[in-house]
Amino acid sequence: MKRTTPVPLIVLGVVAAVAGFLIELALAGSGLAVFVPPLTLPITLVAVSIIVVAFAVPIRRAVRGRNARPIDPFQAMRIVVLAKACSLSGALLTGLGAGLLVYLLSRAVIPAGGTIWLTVSTTVGAIVLLIAGLVAEYLCTIPPDDKNGDPENVHVESS
Repeated sequence: MKRTTPVPLIVLGVVAAVAGFLIELALAGSGLAVFVPPLTLPITLVAVSIIVVAFAVPIRRAVRGRNARPIDPFQAMRIVVLAKACSLSGALLTGLGAGLLVYLLSRAVIPAGGTIWLTVSTTVGAIVLLIAGLVAEYLCTIPPDDKNGDPENVHVESS
C-alpha cells in the first residue's frame, strides 16, 4: 500500500468544493433552506481524529522497538486503511465545507453569524481529520529494509 499523495487529496477537495457550492446554489434557487452543518459534525470529526491517531501510536511503538508486545499484522493493516480513509474523507469534507462557506460569504445578504461559524468549524474539523489521517498513516510506516536498499517507507502489511 502506497502512502497518500497530495494529488488525490487536492482533487477530492476541489471537486467537493464545487459540488458544495452548486448544491447550495440549487437549494437556494429552488426556494429551499440552504444546508447548515450541525454542531455535532465538527465535534465528531475531531473525536475521530483523536481516535485514529491513538490507534496508530501503538503501531509506531512496535515498529520502533519500544513495545515488547507484538502487533497483529491484520490490525496494523486495518489501522493504515482507516488512516487513509480519514485523510481522503477529510479532504472531501474540507472541500465541501469550503464550498458552503464560499456560497454563504458570496451572497448580498450574509446569513446569521451562527451559520457561518458552524460552517467554519466544520471545515476546521475536516482539516483536523485530514491531518490526523496523514499523521496516523505516517505513524504506521516501517523503516526501509537495509537489505533491499529501498529508500521509500513501506506501510505495515499483512503477509
